Amino acid sequence: MKRDFLFAWYQTPRGKLLQQLEADYLQRSITVSCQQIVLQIGGLGWENDFIDCSLYKNFTVLDAKNVGCQEGQKIQAKSYNLPLKSESVDMVIMPHLLEFDANRFQTIREVERVLKPEGIVLVLNFNPWSIWVRYQYIWDKRMADTWRGHFISRSRILDWLKVLNFEVTVSSQFNFNSVTSTHGKFIANKHSFTATAYAVKAIKRRYNLIPLTPVIELNPRLALVNSLNPSARMSSHD
Repeated sequence: MKRDFLFAWYQTPRGKLLQQLEADYLQRSITVSCQQIVLQIGGLGWENDFIDCSLYKNFTVLDAKNVGCQEGQKIQAKSYNLPLKSESVDMVIMPHLLEFDANRFQTIREVERVLKPEGIVLVLNFNPWSIWVRYQYIWDKRMADTWRGHFISRSRILDWLKVLNFEVTVSSQFNFNSVTSTHGKFIANKHSFTATAYAVKAIKRRYNLIPLTPVIELNPRLALVNSLNPSARMSSHD
């Protein structure tokens, strides 16, 4: 699917409301230090609505078409082949990227590679069960290729993250009048027909194996009976 569908959606009345909800959500979700490295994969053009680029000097937007705010740093590259060192990024934001990416699983692998241990990833996607999104898709079908091949359910995103040892901490959904959040794993199989989009926040976990040291058998030593029996020692003194 062409990403033009996303920008066309943001021009609609409902899309403008969704943009505001997502901007508020991202602003609250960026909790890392302003000295840490934040990477956004997939430019939006309105990054100033949720991040202060003058404060976050290490905020970078990576986009194949060089889309993004002018104040932040920009890298023109493909998402499935990130030109970054392994374990060099503290937080990765993917706003409506995977559903337009033909190499989406390789992109997630690249995100896992560049994230530091305990790094945070934020994923925003359209809700494939949303009536409004389906209506917009039919209306702007020239912007897309096929429906099933691109829109990704939240349960599938959770499965992909789990395979790569990510721990999902928060899952949120965007309605036109509110944003609801659920913590933990109990949202994996819940689908909402009213939510327009959803967001998943996860942490990259690294589990180190603790080697078990072999038990060393000690050679048995001889011991005097009287030294182990206090009553015997007392009787000998008597």
